Amino acid sequence: MSDSKSLIAPESRRVAFLDRDGVINRDSGYVGHIENFEFLPGAVDAMRRLQDLGFTLAVVTNQSGIARGYFTEAAYDVLTNHMIDELEARGVRLAGVAHCPHLPTAAVAAYRLTCGCRKPAPGLILRLAERLRADLATSILIGDKASDIAAGRAAGVGRCYSVGRLTALSGDARADAEFGDLLQCVSTLASDRGLVLL
Repeated sequence: MSDSKSLIAPESRRVAFLDRDGVINRDSGYVGHIENFEFLPGAVDAMRRLQDLGFTLAVVTNQSGIARGYFTEAAYDVLTNHMIDELEARGVRLAGVAHCPHLPTAAVAAYRLTCGCRKPAPGLILRLAERLRADLATSILIGDKASDIAAGRAAGVGRCYSVGRLTALSGDARADAEFGDLLQCVSTLASDRGLVLL
């Protein structure tokens, strides 16, 4: 796991851990370059509203495109800094961004390993939580894959929500609630405090 760019210190210990592709931006398949990065409709507004609810924002993302040789860590860093800058220009501040470039079957040998940071393992969340001094029990995770929800559960995140077409999950991947997209999720959280551990 590595962090891109120097990010601001957190203002709150309640963290919203967000997956990236499919939650914040359109998942067109291994997004590793600026020209392929597109915010999903309503995502930036949803992130601003999460801030208004008192959450510190952090992104936790598997990036096996690096291990597959589709793009480099340097390209990933350029894209991440672009995302941070675009969000800051729109009033959204990220306290941390962490990624896992590993894959057990990686084409690039340097990344060919089984690690503790590739979701559904909780490593990305736990490392950021320690750095941000997060209260995991009152934090939330929002993802679009079963591995996101399972990672949140394994890390001890208080509430885990799924967005997109992810439905009928079970076991460790069972979400606390399912929504069409990030904006719908956050709008519901804002109107139904019972969904958030206060």
